[in-house]
Amino acid sequence: WRRYPFGAAFAHSIGYSHPKFGAAGVEAAASQHLNGATPERLESWGELGRNLLIQDKRPRGQDLVLTLDAELQLAAVQGLGNRRGAVVLIRPADGAILALASSPSFDPSQLSPALFRGNPADSPLLNRATQGLYPPGSTFKIALAAEALDKGFTGTLACPAEGFTTSPRYPLIRDHEYYSAQRAGRSWGGHGNLDLTTAFVESSNVFFAQLGVQYGHEAFRANLERLLFGKPVRIYPGLDRTGAINTGRVPFIADKDRYGLAQASIGQGVMTASPAHMALLAAAVANQGIAMKPRLIATEPAAVLAQLMPTTTAARLAKMMRRVVTTGTGKPINTDKLAIAGKTGTAENPRGAAHGWFVGFAPAERPRLAVAVLVEQGGFGSTSAGPIARDLLLRAQNLGLME
Repeated sequence: WRRYPFGAAFAHSIGYSHPKFGAAGVEAAASQHLNGATPERLESWGELGRNLLIQDKRPRGQDLVLTLDAELQLAAVQGLGNRRGAVVLIRPADGAILALASSPSFDPSQLSPALFRGNPADSPLLNRATQGLYPPGSTFKIALAAEALDKGFTGTLACPAEGFTTSPRYPLIRDHEYYSAQRAGRSWGGHGNLDLTTAFVESSNVFFAQLGVQYGHEAFRANLERLLFGKPVRIYPGLDRTGAINTGRVPFIADKDRYGLAQASIGQGVMTASPAHMALLAAAVANQGIAMKPRLIATEPAAVLAQLMPTTTAARLAKMMRRVVTTGTGKPINTDKLAIAGKTGTAENPRGAAHGWFVGFAPAERPRLAVAVLVEQGGFGSTSAGPIARDLLLRAQNLGLME
């Protein structure tokens, strides 16, 4: 018998255990532990012995504590409201996941056959935080900027208003200011020559599309592999699918397809990522380039997953992400109460309005928490995903978690 006092709020992490529908989530991964079938402590073996002596065939289940913070989880769920999307909040220093929200959700105490029918991609059962794959849009410029810093990029690239393309056969890749001006019925003169930091802060598609093409296909693939795209990353032990972050696959882009590379370099086209993976990337920037293994089980020891970038690269990138919030596309969420660093994203969606993204961390100078927010068809990330991230980080600050 199971009781889920928070209903749908924790469903995608805790999962469910049901005699007809089976088990999922931590319920599936730790079912034997929860049911008392695998004593792991000396006192537990003693308890099992007493049960045998008195012929009590009902083993007592053992507690399992998660890293989730109940107040922050509920705040993340509230932030999403009725919108489809996901929120992931990670402690960069040790990989502990404090919030893992996916919307829509389901009540694990009220499972029905109807819940398991239909398109899995639209189902409340889908954990959008760990399993959902979306074009990351401009948040992916974190990856390209890290590569450019590693390669010692200096100088500028010309970013004209008319945009950039690799061939007249393909549409021009343009900056968001072009379309804003077009909607307002006015002209825009373009950015002119941009350096890396300014291009990142202003989120110039023209700059990063050119940059990706200049570095080429092999460098693009190598950068994705370094950042763990296509690598298995589990958040709790076991074989349950939802217990692993879907890092996607390193997308295939033919060597002759320069336009496909340009699109992928700005987080569009064949490029996809999950919110949890983008949170992991932000956490690595916040943690001097080191990604700690993300974990949901509180007793699991902290462990290094990988060094995603050099310490010097992470430090410079962190400063660039702070400028995004103070003077760039993330300015709508800037607040005197907390120094937030991050990157906004507005990702084109072939099935509707653009998805809104925000990934980042706080406090900017001594990061304690990293966050990723994805709002399906939310439009501009600065006005859809960004406020959710800001409010969640401020709530964490009120709880004393930024000290």
